[in-house]
Amino acid sequence: MALTKNLGMYQRAVESSGSRLVEEHAPLVKKIALHLMARLPASVQLDDLMQAGMIGLLEAAQRYSSAKGATFETYAGIRIRGAMVDEIRKGDWVPRSVHRNARRISQAIKVVEDRFGREAQDQEVAEELGVSLQEYHSSLSDANSGRLFSLDELNESGELPIEEVDASDNPLDGITSDAFRRSLAEAIEELPEREKLVLSLYYQEELNLKEIGAVLGVSESRVSQIHSQAALRLKGRLSGWQQESGAL
Repeated sequence: MALTKNLGMYQRAVESSGSRLVEEHAPLVKKIALHLMARLPASVQLDDLMQAGMIGLLEAAQRYSSAKGATFETYAGIRIRGAMVDEIRKGDWVPRSVHRNARRISQAIKVVEDRFGREAQDQEVAEELGVSLQEYHSSLSDANSGRLFSLDELNESGELPIEEVDASDNPLDGITSDAFRRSLAEAIEELPEREKLVLSLYYQEELNLKEIGAVLGVSESRVSQIHSQAALRLKGRLSGWQQESGAL
């Protein structure tokens, strides 16, 4: 992943801006970058993430308003992480076949769950896909490497992150996003216990895959598979959300 500008340029921008907010929250950039590094391939460099994160921090300082209802640290964290994720996507290090397989798995999980009216088991999904259980688990691991931001990206379209939008005169603005968040929370609550626990440890406790494996007593690769299956299960269950919420 290559950036067109270097970190020194961003550091000079920080100095010239004289922003107390930027100076105080600069360590947040490294904290978030290190957290993401635990979830990314070795080809992604820490310096690249930090360069992108500094841009996000500068933009946050310029655009922040207390009227947004969030602390600057919360707002900046979202902007920093978003900038890093954007740079990772630009690197295009995930083969298209990985994304195609992820969609196939999500669809297969939904088909199985609709058919039996219960949680889809690994062997059942593998059979639906026409592959062995080992091949299915391998595909889950590949999907996780390409979809580490799955929960953050799940929204009404199933593809893009839910982002804050500017206020308008439309009194219905925000209703669909709020409703979707409730639907997502409910879907997470209905996940199998182990998948729900992995998501909680990963997103709320901010443990990396190795640490979660130690908690659960399984390998890091198995945690990766569970994480991926949980995200794809959610995507399958929420795939029809737009149609179901059309009455809003």
